[in-house]
Amino acid sequence: MIPEDLRSALDGWLYPYCVKEISKTGNGLINTTYLIETVKDSANESCDFILQKINTAIFKDVDGLMSNIEKVTNFLRVKLVSRGVEDVSRRVLTIKYFYDNQGRHSYFKDSNGDCWRVYLKISNAKSFERMEDSSMAELAGRAFGKFHESLSGFDASSLIEVLPGFHNTPMRIENFITKIELDRVGRLSEVKEEVDFLLERRERYSQVVKMGREGILPLRVVHQDTKFNNVLLDENNDILCVIDLDTIMPGYICYDVGDAIRSGANTGDEDDQDLTRVSMDIEIFRGFVKGFIASTRNFISEQEIKTISQGPLLLTYEQSVRFLDDYLDGDRYYRCNPEISKHNLVRARAQIKLLQSMEEQYVKMCEIVEKEYLT
Repeated sequence: MIPEDLRSALDGWLYPYCVKEISKTGNGLINTTYLIETVKDSANESCDFILQKINTAIFKDVDGLMSNIEKVTNFLRVKLVSRGVEDVSRRVLTIKYFYDNQGRHSYFKDSNGDCWRVYLKISNAKSFERMEDSSMAELAGRAFGKFHESLSGFDASSLIEVLPGFHNTPMRIENFITKIELDRVGRLSEVKEEVDFLLERRERYSQVVKMGREGILPLRVVHQDTKFNNVLLDENNDILCVIDLDTIMPGYICYDVGDAIRSGANTGDEDDQDLTRVSMDIEIFRGFVKGFIASTRNFISEQEIKTISQGPLLLTYEQSVRFLDDYLDGDRYYRCNPEISKHNLVRARAQIKLLQSMEEQYVKMCEIVEKEYLT
């Protein structure tokens, strides 16, 4: 699994530490992750590292990807030091640089053309897969809100869009319409109800991008993958830091609220075949918003506040479009489980059901945001 030239490079890359063991770890779907344990000797304490093989099929611009991560982590590190925070290496990701006769590099390219990076492993940290209740949701909201607060002075326009059009909803809709017109594999007739549902809402869910283009919403550094398992906590469940910065890009703050709620407040599964199980847990939303606004109220704009309730609907709508788009296109993008018949259609219907639940609770969501902001 680990090529020989990479193994050789690790000897110098991790100096003065010596590799004891390399083992696969994590459950990420994009990059392949390994834990590197090192040897403790009389001169040096042992130190563990995270080795990742970057998925270049998705992240084609590795230089741009790593540049974004370097800029953001350097900015956070300087701010932490200026605030007198102790144990900074546990509060922000630390890139372990690779040196050769060409200079310093944030990643290593092996003889197969694969790209690898190393982070210092954050010690004595843990994470949870889901926001099980409103108190965990509040913790998640505070963590991602604190992340935004720490980066509120960062120039988001200096970041590279490593996944162009990632949350460009109008573009997603245009792509969807093209797939409808092509009907490449003859599936349109069985999904007309879902297609009509989504196209009827295209104007509503294009508003955030339009507000951004018109300068109504400020451009922010957006994490774009705000699942609770990307929050590291210490042994007392206090927030250490936010990890998995691959999708750090310019965007709008409601995207991060939206992704957290879409992925974390669903009472069912993303691909649930029993739609009666699928709805949005309003108490998870309430907890997340409480924590998020508590951490961001000192800098967030009034217009951004108004989009917080829209974020979960927008991200769920967008994901519904993407799953159905791929189903119409013959399942060419998302990996499907062969044990689930018409997996992308199952996913799309589950996301549409979640969106319907959110739309039914939208007035209540707005009331919660307003109450928390005014408290």
